[in-house]
Amino acid sequence: MLDHFPDMLFYLLIPIAIFIIVVVSVVVFFINRNSNINNINNMDPNQMKPKVSAKDFFLNLGAFIALFILVGNLIGLLFTIIDNAYPKITNGYNYFGSSSISWPVATLVVFFPIFILLMWFLEREYRVEPERQNNVTHRGLTYVTLFISGCVIAGDLITVVYYFIDGQELTAGFLLKVLVLFIVVSSIFIYFVSDLRGKLTKSSRIVWRFFASFILIASIVWGFAVLGSPRTQRLMKYDEQKVSDLQNFNGQVISYYSNKGILPKTMEEIASYNNYYASKIDSQTQKPYKYQKIDDTTYNLCADFNKASDDKNARTYPYGISWTHPGGYYCFLETINPNTYYLPQSRPKLGV
Repeated sequence: MLDHFPDMLFYLLIPIAIFIIVVVSVVVFFINRNSNINNINNMDPNQMKPKVSAKDFFLNLGAFIALFILVGNLIGLLFTIIDNAYPKITNGYNYFGSSSISWPVATLVVFFPIFILLMWFLEREYRVEPERQNNVTHRGLTYVTLFISGCVIAGDLITVVYYFIDGQELTAGFLLKVLVLFIVVSSIFIYFVSDLRGKLTKSSRIVWRFFASFILIASIVWGFAVLGSPRTQRLMKYDEQKVSDLQNFNGQVISYYSNKGILPKTMEEIASYNNYYASKIDSQTQKPYKYQKIDDTTYNLCADFNKASDDKNARTYPYGISWTHPGGYYCFLETINPNTYYLPQSRPKLGV
C-alpha cells in the first residue's frame, strides 16, 4: 500500500482536499453572514463592513480550488514522467497513473493563468483594504491548506522511513516521487505560512510566481523530452489502439477455438461466428489487420506500428501474452494450448 502512496495523492487526496475546501468555504461563508445579520443592530452602520463579501468568497474559493487542481496535475505529470523514465520491474497491472501526459499538461496550461489571475485580484484587494486579508474565508482556507499539506509531508516522510527500516528497496523512481511530493507540498506550506504571518510583500509574491512558473514550465518540457512531442503522443495513441484491437480479436480467436476445437481460417469466419464487435480495421491507415492461421494451434496477428513499444514499460497481459512490438509491420505469434481452451471429453466438437 505504501508503495503506491505518492500515486494515491493525485487520485485520492486531491479530490478529497477540493471537497473539504468547498464545504469549509460554504460553511464559513454562511456562519459569517448570519453573524453579520445578528449584529447589525448593535453596530454603527457607518462603521460596519462585511467580514466576508460574495466577491471575497468566490475569489478565495476559486483560487484555492485552482491551486489544488494545479498541484494534483503537476504531481500527476511528474509521476508519469518518472514512471516512464524509471519504470517498476513488474509484469503486473498499473492501477495508478497513465502513460499519457496530455491531460495534466492541458490542465496546467489552462488553470495556471486562472490561478495567477485570481491571486492577483486578491492581492490587489488586500493592498487597498489590508484588513480583508484576515477575513474568515481566506484564513479558514489557508489553515485547511496548511493542514492538508502537513499531512502529506508527514506521510511522505513516514513512507521513506518505513521503507528504510523495513529493508525494502528504495528505487530511483520511488525516491524521485517522494522528492517531488516534498518539494511541491513544502513550497505550498512555506508560502501560506508566510502569508498568515504577513511576511509576503509585493516583490516576494512576484518571486513566488516566477518560481511556480519555472517549476511548471520545466515539468512540461521534461515531460515532452521523456515521452515525446504532441505528434509522438498521437502516434503512440494510434499504436495503443492497434494493440487493443488485436487483443480483442485475439479473445475472439480463443473463444472460437474453445467452442469449436479448431482455429478459424479467416477473420470473416470469426465475425460470422461471434456477434461481439472487434474492429478489424486500423483506424489510422484504414486498412484491415491481418490474421494468419499457421497450423492447428498457432496463428499470427499483424499490424503496422508507428513506434517501437517501450520494453522497460512492457507488461504481460491476460493469457500470459506480451504485446511488445517494434516499429513498422509486425506480427504477434500466438499459440493456443488445447488442454486449456478445448476439452473434447466434456463438450462435443461443433465444427470442422
